[in-house]
Amino acid sequence: MYTAFFGLKQDPFSISPDPRFLFMSERHREALAHLQYGLQGPGGIVLLTGDIGTGKTTISRRFLVRAPAQCQVAYIFNPRLNVIELLRSICEEFGIQLALSNDREPTVKDLLDPLNAFLLAAHAARRNPVLVIDEAQNLSADVLEQLRLLTNLETNERKLLQIVLIGQPELRQLLARPELEQLSQRVVARFHLDALDEADTVHYIQHRLGIAGRTGHVPFAPRALRRVHQLSGGVPRRINLLCGRALLGAYALGLPEVSPAVVERAADEVFANQNPGAARRRAQGMLALGVVAGALLTASGAWLWQRSTNNVPATPAAPVAAAPAPAAPASPPVAKAPGEVTAPLSLPPAQPSPAMSASLLLTSERAGLQAIAPRWQPSTPGKDLCAAAMTQQLQCYRTARMSLNGLRQMDRPAVLRLRLPEGTGHVVLEALDNQQVTLSAGEHRWTLSTDALSLIWQGEYLTLWRTPPGQSGRLVDGYQGTAAIWMEQQLTTLQQQGQIPASSRTLREKVEAFQRAKGIETDEGATTTTLILLNRASGVDEPRLSPITP
Repeated sequence: MYTAFFGLKQDPFSISPDPRFLFMSERHREALAHLQYGLQGPGGIVLLTGDIGTGKTTISRRFLVRAPAQCQVAYIFNPRLNVIELLRSICEEFGIQLALSNDREPTVKDLLDPLNAFLLAAHAARRNPVLVIDEAQNLSADVLEQLRLLTNLETNERKLLQIVLIGQPELRQLLARPELEQLSQRVVARFHLDALDEADTVHYIQHRLGIAGRTGHVPFAPRALRRVHQLSGGVPRRINLLCGRALLGAYALGLPEVSPAVVERAADEVFANQNPGAARRRAQGMLALGVVAGALLTASGAWLWQRSTNNVPATPAAPVAAAPAPAAPASPPVAKAPGEVTAPLSLPPAQPSPAMSASLLLTSERAGLQAIAPRWQPSTPGKDLCAAAMTQQLQCYRTARMSLNGLRQMDRPAVLRLRLPEGTGHVVLEALDNQQVTLSAGEHRWTLSTDALSLIWQGEYLTLWRTPPGQSGRLVDGYQGTAAIWMEQQLTTLQQQGQIPASSRTLREKVEAFQRAKGIETDEGATTTTLILLNRASGVDEPRLSPITP
């Protein structure tokens, strides 16, 4: 849409937490330092709070990427759990095998005993288990008390489990309650993330435009930038929404630069439900922008969510794109603007699937893995599919920080965990293009926009991949043994094909050159991600995502 008009290679203001766009203000650096301090200490609870959209999740993901290699992280996204559900989720995230009876519900002891054994074994192996809970303001009092009890698991030197709680300001108020005083005393580091000031807001906008390919001056007038800060309050997510809509409006009007007036009009659209005067201002001489932008707004995540194949109910963010829709018929030529989705696409099911709801999703990560494993054609007996896969030159790859761009790079069936308004569940990623994604759960299939997916998916991802020939067991260091030999061969071939610079001579230099070409962090060694992408570049026989077909 407006990207080519403004000399951009991609949308600079997507609300998806793409780590390539990470902007670290001074306050963000301080927050990251507090989290890192919490890991380096003797253990306890680390607290990170901030208003909605200030960048808490971005900071936590950066924190996890930079965590020392000995850290083993369990990430809990849905804290609306009871004590049993929480303990079970922690065990699942750490990969702890549970020998539970089918005849009765598990007790706290059934789950604590294997967790304690795991933590002791991790301590003996010099590993550092870390439990991260996002949206922790939703934790109930009894669950918080259980977390306090988990901090009692310790040796003479340190706590066996370090806990990071991330949440909105209500979390601070929750921990200030008298009955939770003992838990509050276990907090060893706390930080509240504020919004950006005006200078950082300008730097933030410049940064994102630069990453998206913009060269030269920023396409915002200085007074427009000041107005963006005033209207967004310096909250990164609100800045993204406002700037994206402002660029769209300037493009619709053929303006090479966003003016303060365009920012005002964009704010009327984006924040209409928060500003009672917005509707009145839109009616006063702003019809032209409303008509044109209304036809172009098919890129809005919430609007596409409503227009997805199965009319999935919109999330609470939906009102941001509701207002312009009636104006679209007034300007039919604009409706054919580049990038618009004029009709939903889907893989053809035998019968139309019902609207997506948590009750129709797969109930566990294991169920999703069972759905994708046959595509690698392994024989995977037993309950632990990941352990069984390792005997057949396959490994599971799990992360809580996958991005949409990462899905495209990985290009393989995978299990995603979704968070719908009524609950969570898992789906299989079947197909993906620049604008749409197809998901499945059993016999049900849904095709929705990638913007809509970003509203219900927080980055939790599980897939399989083939390890280098001759590699047995878990791959720890890609620079050793058969993995190193295989990588050297593949990278040399890519170098001969001109895909990495000829100046890269050592294996490490070749790996880093390949990582730079793929947009991977170059300071983390030969990561699993590197090997998976090297598989793809080398033509290793692995299943791929299907194309989205009409």
